[in-house]
Amino acid sequence: MRQWTVDAFAAQPFRGNPACVVEPFAAWPHTAWMQALAAENNQAETAFLLATADPGRFGLRWFTPTMEVPLCGHATLASGHVLLGEIGVAVDALTFDTRSGPLSVRRAGEGYEMDFPGQPPARVDIPAGLAHALGATPTEVWAGPYLVALFDDEATVRALAPDLAALKSIGEAATGARGNIGVAAPARAGADHDVVDRFFAPGSGIPEDPTTGSLHCILTPLFAGKLGRATIRFHQAYPGRGGDLECVHAGDRVLIRGRAVTVVEGRLRLQA
Repeated sequence: MRQWTVDAFAAQPFRGNPACVVEPFAAWPHTAWMQALAAENNQAETAFLLATADPGRFGLRWFTPTMEVPLCGHATLASGHVLLGEIGVAVDALTFDTRSGPLSVRRAGEGYEMDFPGQPPARVDIPAGLAHALGATPTEVWAGPYLVALFDDEATVRALAPDLAALKSIGEAATGARGNIGVAAPARAGADHDVVDRFFAPGSGIPEDPTTGSLHCILTPLFAGKLGRATIRFHQAYPGRGGDLECVHAGDRVLIRGRAVTVVEGRLRLQA
C-alpha cells in the first residue's frame, strides 16, 4: 500500500504544511488502525481515502497524531494532489464525503481550488487571561469553531510565543470546543498578501499548525467584511516554513486556492 507526504499550500518543498495521504481503500480500516498510523506518521494530519463506484468521489477522513478531526484543509488539498497528480484520476473535479459534508477539489492554474463551508465568527469580549497567555493584547476577539484574536500589525503576530496550556483552557471555555486559537493581523505595507496569521492547536495535539485551511473558513468571511472585497490573500507565518492561500468569500462557502508539492512516496509494509 502506497503513501505520500505532500507539502500543501506550498510552491516548493519544505514549505506550507506536510500531510500524509494513504492510497484509497475499498472499505474503511478500523479507526484504531488509522489512528495508530497517524501517530506513527507524526504529521499534523494523515488523510485516509475510501474509493466509491464514482471515479471522482471518495470518502475522506483526517487524523492528527492524537485524534480524528472534523475538518482539515491542507490534508484535503494534499489528497486532491495525490489523486489528480500522483495516481492520475481522470476527472475534472473531485468530491470528498466528509464529516463536514461534501468538499470539492479541482485544478486551478498551477495549483488547486477547494470549496469549503464558510464559518463566519461572532465578535466576543476578550476572554480573561487571553492576553497574558498570548503575550500580547489583541484589539479584537472573534469566536467560531476556533477562537480568533486580531492584532494591529503583523510583527506582533510573528513574534508571539504563547503559553499553549493556557490557550487550550481558554479556547475550550470560550468556544465549547477544542482549545485551538488563530491569530491574525493586516500585512505590512507593500507585502504580496493581505493578512498574516498563525494557528495554535493544542486542543488537537498540535502546538502550532504550519498552514491551516479550516482556520481560513473563519478568517475569509471576517476579513472580506473588513476589507470590503471577496478575495483575500493570506500568509500563515509558521516560523521556518510559512504557507500561502488565496481565499474567496462566496456566500456561505469559501474557495481556498493553493499549490502542493510531493516530497515523499513510500510503501507501507503492513495490512489494515
